[in-house]
Amino acid sequence: MAGTDLLHTTLDSLNDAQRLAVEHVDSPLLILAGAGSGKTRVITVKVAHLIRRHGCPARSILAVTFTNKAAGEMRRRAAELAPEAEDACIRTFHSFGAWFLRRNAAPAGLSSQFTIYDDEDSLTLLHSIYPSRKRRELGGLARAISRAKDYGLRPDDDLAFLEAPDELPEAYAAYEEKLREIGNVDFGDLILRPVELLRENEQVRERTQSRFGAILVDEYQDSNVAQYELLRLLAGPGAFVCVVGDDDQSIYRFRGAEVRNILTFHETFADTRVVRLERNYRSTAPILRVAGAVVEGNVGRLGKTLYTERGGGAKPLVAFLPDAEREVELCLDLARRGPWHETAILYRTNAQSRAFEGALMRAGIPYRIVGTVRFYEREEVKDALAFLRFIGNPRDEVSFRRIANKPSRGIGERTMERILDAAARGGMTLAEAVKAGVAGLPRRGREGLAELSRILERCMGRLNAARLSEFVDAVVRESGLEQYHREQDEYAGTQKLENLEELRNAADLYPGGPGGLTEFLEEIELDAAREQTNPGDENAVTLITMHNTKGLEFPRVIITGVEDGLFPRVPDHRDDEEAREELEEERRLFYVAVTRAENELYITTSRFRRLHGSNRFSMPSQFLAEIPADLVSVHDEWGDGVSWLGRGGTAATVHDDDGAGAGPDDSERDGADGADGHPAPGDAVYHDEYGTGVVVRQWRQGGELVVRVRFESGRQAVFLPRYTQLERVDVDE
Repeated sequence: MAGTDLLHTTLDSLNDAQRLAVEHVDSPLLILAGAGSGKTRVITVKVAHLIRRHGCPARSILAVTFTNKAAGEMRRRAAELAPEAEDACIRTFHSFGAWFLRRNAAPAGLSSQFTIYDDEDSLTLLHSIYPSRKRRELGGLARAISRAKDYGLRPDDDLAFLEAPDELPEAYAAYEEKLREIGNVDFGDLILRPVELLRENEQVRERTQSRFGAILVDEYQDSNVAQYELLRLLAGPGAFVCVVGDDDQSIYRFRGAEVRNILTFHETFADTRVVRLERNYRSTAPILRVAGAVVEGNVGRLGKTLYTERGGGAKPLVAFLPDAEREVELCLDLARRGPWHETAILYRTNAQSRAFEGALMRAGIPYRIVGTVRFYEREEVKDALAFLRFIGNPRDEVSFRRIANKPSRGIGERTMERILDAAARGGMTLAEAVKAGVAGLPRRGREGLAELSRILERCMGRLNAARLSEFVDAVVRESGLEQYHREQDEYAGTQKLENLEELRNAADLYPGGPGGLTEFLEEIELDAAREQTNPGDENAVTLITMHNTKGLEFPRVIITGVEDGLFPRVPDHRDDEEAREELEEERRLFYVAVTRAENELYITTSRFRRLHGSNRFSMPSQFLAEIPADLVSVHDEWGDGVSWLGRGGTAATVHDDDGAGAGPDDSERDGADGADGHPAPGDAVYHDEYGTGVVVRQWRQGGELVVRVRFESGRQAVFLPRYTQLERVDVDE
């Protein structure tokens, strides 16, 4: 009973809130787990606790999360405390959907050997419906179809709120018809089709609900509408439902995540108990105070206050810098203070990495970028996977289109279309149609089809090899891809053959045969967002977007580009519900970025930044205005930068009528004659985004002329006329 002893010891090591979250089983449970509060530990201990202390059969436990890595870690850690946990159904949402559909394939109208299409496959299928249109032109439609599925919507539903092209319903319907004709599913279907089956088939619903007596969902703040509906349908009468998440870390709205799922959980599941995990084990108290000061500005949150029992810690530093070049210099100086891997440079957009990359390279400082092209998205890897997928499902049109003429065999688009037509008319698989051939083809086309047929037969004959890696090796070699990419390597100096070798290595973990192939492909297809390893494993400075930092931590964090319009990326002149929700998500993103820091936090804002080919004047982010000045130290190369802190409102837009804090004292004002050709106080001006207003103040700051304008909307904003187009207009106009 070593597992029981370990579970007992682990329970004793939990803090009071963690233990309460683990032991509560009497009603639905919402665990609000703040950043760095040990939520992974809580949910894994809870799985073991349900098994050992409450006699819950492991087989009746369903635990879902969002990445294969997280699911594997959850399973491993739970099994250490209760070995029976190996039998629990611990999966990602999409992996569970695939598992469910394969076991209920007949009532779902599918073959259990269906293939899962990723985003590129879906676009290829859509392009086959509209062959005269460019793929990039169809990208918006493909994304809109995916988003509709995230919301649980079909072509006949009202799709207007998606703000997609008017043709979306028609394109969506045609896409669905072809997808079902092929017999495959896309990622959205892995959630939506189980939802529809559970909703419409009472027998399947009752059988599934009776299977799972306890349902746990990790990272619930990242769930979308369809995933919420799946959870609701899976939870039968008497089932224990527990979700773990942090409404303050919901930052994937652009992917369909719906923060309302966690905010309204107690409305869906009556008598919900809410347990807040507020003790942070990662960051110092000064860092947590800055994070809290900003996120408290959000209306859409359940509320919690992080604290730590770590002593000491320096105040975070806010640096007001003259330009982006100086920002890069400061980042390099900070990185030199300790081991490279302790420093992470965060930015809002990928484009911001360029300056850091060049400077780090020139300085001889090792660095790594998190979020580059992923392994399974590389051309040569996708080529090999297309062969594997077609062998697994010889009706797979998308894979057929990729493999038929690569390397070139003289099988053009017209020949492919004739094969597809012959297969449809003859009720054959595409592999059978290739072998049968079609009449009237030119010699090159006939020879190409015969060659492809021989390749497929040889590869299929090796499917039952002892190890899947042997089969993959044969496919890469027999298909001609090995020679093709060897030539590409010689021509372009790439490492495509090394990537194909790594694909073989990955396959070596699976047994041979159709079952091993299906399992291998499913693992690849489901892990579309494969996580990077912890940057601490490599001695290099980490360059990373704020979105990609979720789940990571670093001793020293530098948040760069904290400027209005860049971060947050919401124009402050918009005043509608959509803009409010976007701003709240940006504020949550700031919270996530800040709470990645363990010991040191730096925040930079630059007066000038090169954007769209020119050096633009930048205003500090409104987030700086929401940080009380006494919570931070200041490195001020402006001379008046500290005045932006603690205003409690938008930094670039001043709402007070007397202009307090909008500029320096009157003693620094220019004359009001506008002698340098710029608007002067009293002038009426027009701005493309803000509308019509009046210049109410003028001064010089760092040698630059600055004006404050009060607009008809009542808002006030500060501009540098040299860099901002302010058109003087007549008062009557």
